[in-house]
Amino acid sequence: MISNLLTAGLYFMVTSIVVLIAIFIFDLCTRYKIWTEINNGNMAVAFATGGITFGIANILKCAISANDSLIDTIIWGGVGTVILIVVYLAFELLTPKLNVSEEIAKGNKAVGFISLVFSVAFSLIIGASIS
Repeated sequence: MISNLLTAGLYFMVTSIVVLIAIFIFDLCTRYKIWTEINNGNMAVAFATGGITFGIANILKCAISANDSLIDTIIWGGVGTVILIVVYLAFELLTPKLNVSEEIAKGNKAVGFISLVFSVAFSLIIGASIS
């Protein structure tokens, strides 16, 4: 039982670090500063960041469930997280009539919300693909 608790704690700590690193990378990829915008009450940024955070957590959950080792979990969780961020960036490219980053930075809640849904939807697909 203690071994299981230690293993669970280790998985929790390591995957939490992966989430934090991924959010840091996501912040670098956006044209706005996530925490400044959220601090200023920008709900569109909160939606987009929440979607990415949920998406990463979902991918890591799938990686934990599908792998027997922490190393494999980190590898597959990392691969899935990178794919999710790339897909998020592709969302901007695939909507040429809509400047996603600009609209989110301006506080457009509709764009922030669709970004959230987009991230969650693709995390489900990525998570199923890696499990």
